[in-house]
Amino acid sequence: MWRIIKRVLLALFILQFLYILLLKWVDPPITLTQLGSLFAGDGLKRSYVSMKEISPYAKLAVICSEDQLFPDHDGFDFKNIEKAMKHNQKSKSLHGASTISQQVAKNVFLWQGRNWVRKGFEVYFTFMIELIWGKKRILEMYLNVSEMGKGVYGIEAAARYYFNKPAKSLTRLEAARIAACLPNPKIYTIKPLSSHVASRSAWIVGQMGVLQNDPDIQKLLQ
Repeated sequence: MWRIIKRVLLALFILQFLYILLLKWVDPPITLTQLGSLFAGDGLKRSYVSMKEISPYAKLAVICSEDQLFPDHDGFDFKNIEKAMKHNQKSKSLHGASTISQQVAKNVFLWQGRNWVRKGFEVYFTFMIELIWGKKRILEMYLNVSEMGKGVYGIEAAARYYFNKPAKSLTRLEAARIAACLPNPKIYTIKPLSSHVASRSAWIVGQMGVLQNDPDIQKLLQ
């Protein structure tokens, strides 16, 4: 029995490793979150695009909004994690500290939720995609699989759904509004424009002006 279990575990490890490697060049056919959207009746609007087909404003906006240290860390922002843990111990309102890399690991390979089992897998997959994919591919995947509205996944689908244009034509403000909805796009709506998205997008636009000339970020926008 133990020999069979070892073989099964080895086979699963090899398969998941090959899948991670494959996704360095190939987009995922579907994710668990997208399946959940279909089963919930929200539909599924998505269209994967390459980095060349995405406005630099969209890339910059999500970095400014979600993870300003993205070019510099190895997948985890430990200072932010410590800060969030201290807040969550004292408050009923939970603060997250997930980097873009962690969010990609969760959205591509795992399910939504806050249990420790999923968090453990998230750590593993975050480490692996940082090691195998690199920052540009992680950012490209983030912009393609993130939920950006009810049943709307990825920057191309969001750009066409909200602004009737392709992702490569998004303006600075339009990109900031999409980035502003990311924590919870079903509540923080773009159409109609929620107060959170209106105020948050104004802050993001300001941050874009501050960070757009950072040499490490510039490499990711090309």
